[in-house]
Amino acid sequence: MSAELDEQQNASVGMTVGMIEVLLLQPFNYAKNMVQQQRPISLNPMVMYRGVGANCINMGSCTMIQFAVGGKLKSAISGGDQTKHLSLQQEMTCGIIAGTTSGLVGSPLELIMIQQQRKGGGVATRLGEILQHPVNITRGFVGCAIREALWTCGYLSIPPVVRRTLMETYPTTFDTNDKARVPAALLGGLFACYLTHPFDTIKTCMQGDIERELYGNFVQTSGVTGFYRGATFRYGRMVCAVFIMDLMREKIGRLMYPQAFAN
Repeated sequence: MSAELDEQQNASVGMTVGMIEVLLLQPFNYAKNMVQQQRPISLNPMVMYRGVGANCINMGSCTMIQFAVGGKLKSAISGGDQTKHLSLQQEMTCGIIAGTTSGLVGSPLELIMIQQQRKGGGVATRLGEILQHPVNITRGFVGCAIREALWTCGYLSIPPVVRRTLMETYPTTFDTNDKARVPAALLGGLFACYLTHPFDTIKTCMQGDIERELYGNFVQTSGVTGFYRGATFRYGRMVCAVFIMDLMREKIGRLMYPQAFAN
């Protein structure tokens, strides 16, 4: 999200960046979901990319909402002053609100994707099965909303502050944005992954079990360590995603709307 762009521009940049990230990193997401549900991982690309359509719509629309809402909040806090730097607390507040809002869209779409990954079939087939009991569409929403709130902080709020701090504190070592982007991505990915992973595991298991047969008491059946199943795959994806999205939102924003960055 950029304070230089308006809501519509932030939304279009966010959708583009989100879909690029999904297409590149879908295998990480598939492997993480399988490990969380204690299911075997297939190396067949056709299996790995099951549900990628729903996931593209999910990430595209969620990132669009996160960029638009977050950009609007940043602009409001800064009073439209493009030179004003927000504090870490202000950045994180924008990220939490933007992420929570996006969960309203993301949760149902992830439910469809996870059902496709488990059972195969098209979107219409899986959606029809889910809607046999309409309450299923809300399954996993709370976990999704908390995860998206913290994830948005991890990729939108933390990296700009870390990059700016590194460049100001160590100007010789980090003399460009690109040099500071790698440690910013590692830190943002670490924050986004390990704080949010228990909520993501609960959400994934709930959405993979709409029949309500497997996960009656998660702690009893899996223990506390079960909350971190699949964390390695998710951290790998998070670091790559934070780097890609931190880089691409700036590059694509300037490419799509050069006039907004003219000054």
